[in-house]
Amino acid sequence: MSDEPRPDRILLLTGHLARPRLEKTLAEIGGRGPGGATFQWQVADVGVKVAALMTEDIIRRRVKPPEGTTRIVVPGRCRADLAALSAHFGVPVERGPDEIVDLPAFFGRGAREPDLSRHDLRIFAEIVDAPDLDVAGVVAKAKGLVAAGADVVDLGCLPDTPFPHLADCVRALKAEGIAVSVDSADLAELLTGARAGCDFLLSLNEDTLDHARDVPAVPVLVPARPGDLDSLVRAAERMEAWGLPYMADPILDPIHFGFTASIVRYHEFRRRMPAAEMLMGTGNLTELTEADTSGITMTLLGIASELAIRNVLVVQVSPHTRRTIEEHDAARRILFAARHDGALPKGYGGRLATVHDRKPYANTPEGVAANAAAVRDRNYRIEVVEDGVHVYNRDVHVVAREALDAFPHLGVEADGSHAFYLGAELAKAETAFRLGKRYAQDEPIDWGAAWDRKEEDLTRLKAAGHTLATRKKRSEPGAEPAVDPGEDAD
Repeated sequence: MSDEPRPDRILLLTGHLARPRLEKTLAEIGGRGPGGATFQWQVADVGVKVAALMTEDIIRRRVKPPEGTTRIVVPGRCRADLAALSAHFGVPVERGPDEIVDLPAFFGRGAREPDLSRHDLRIFAEIVDAPDLDVAGVVAKAKGLVAAGADVVDLGCLPDTPFPHLADCVRALKAEGIAVSVDSADLAELLTGARAGCDFLLSLNEDTLDHARDVPAVPVLVPARPGDLDSLVRAAERMEAWGLPYMADPILDPIHFGFTASIVRYHEFRRRMPAAEMLMGTGNLTELTEADTSGITMTLLGIASELAIRNVLVVQVSPHTRRTIEEHDAARRILFAARHDGALPKGYGGRLATVHDRKPYANTPEGVAANAAAVRDRNYRIEVVEDGVHVYNRDVHVVAREALDAFPHLGVEADGSHAFYLGAELAKAETAFRLGKRYAQDEPIDWGAAWDRKEEDLTRLKAAGHTLATRKKRSEPGAEPAVDPGEDAD
């Protein structure tokens, strides 16, 4: 008898239109799984045209797994209770990727999503105008920052601006269970915040360091003079001699005002103080560079990951930085997972690829042509591939690079609701084509960390959208019978 383990026998469920592409892709994978392991595969057409329309009930009634099946994989857009199906079939039922083009990566990662639940980076989010807000306003803004991913709310004090309610703000935030730092160049304000119970002080240097012995708040140390790394090292060494906790921030400078030299300072401080806790303030780059912040954030946090900098101070003031906290949160999770895997930060999801996707096309022109040839109804399908936006049904197949170029060929001039729907979808498809974003009909474009993703209940079918609602209206008495592109009759 052979001692070799039996290969996985995986049954993949699909619909009529997707089956040829699914089988072709699986043949190209060749039954190769993670680490070189092999698996055997079989495809089951569950009797619907569109795989996403298969329901839990349809799967129960129509699927008879071959003997020896070890796993069942349903399409990513299938809405079903996988635990219930697993119990029904007696083997694990898993949700695969939304698109067939992503199957090689799905199997290559061991049929698992990357674990982005962990990180080791603390985000300080600054309220830069705290003195101008009342206590309730500070608390409200702080809650929004925490919801976005902040771990510590930093109360920014303004030069020559009274902050008489600073202590009240600290106490109110602590009462809400929010960690607080006070950020000021005025020593008196720092001490006021510390006595009110704040957790961190930004910032002290070797000239003001003695006050750190009088309060429990953890100080962030900075150079006594701009660029003076030696003074920062001396301050850190004094804190260690006292046995007190601290963080050190060599200060990140803006581009053209010492940026490269400041990166060198972070590296040199880490070389000289390998065990020190460090903080990097990223706002001097995100706020003072007119560029999309997702890439800037990923690069800076990549430096932080390499140098074991476990704290960042984030500023979110300029309109173009409105999502930097969410971006820092996404980046810290991706980088932790990649570092844990000993891998490049690639293939861990597109939360930071907000404008362009690494794999923008879910199909090919040839694949779309095959899909179009198999359609037998009048309902329009829209796909985006490398040669443009494809719109097709049983009678029409239009390829356009601009939404308006497709409209004259669709014959919906007298159908306002249908025209509106197609207009909205085609505009979205054109945007995806021009930017190189993944497009899926009736789904929003995924802008990564740049937008709030709606959480979906993957155990339930989505509510009827524009197409189905229009079809239902057309099926009312006196209307032309509609053609259902979904489930075939049993």
